[in-house]
Amino acid sequence: MEVPFDLASYVRVLKLASTPSWEEFSQISKVAGAGILLVGLLGFLIFAIMSLIPGGI
Repeated sequence: MEVPFDLASYVRVLKLASTPSWEEFSQISKVAGAGILLVGLLGFLIFAIMSLIPGGI
């Protein structure tokens, strides 16, 4: 895959990009936050289970 290095392609992408509405930003933030919490909880559960096993961490 070859990446174009001409300025026109970058300008075209920036013209197509738009700022998200507050509702869209809020929804994305909630989903990202829930994902971070889920991964953290999963890591904590794995740590807790491994701590209960003799010879674990």
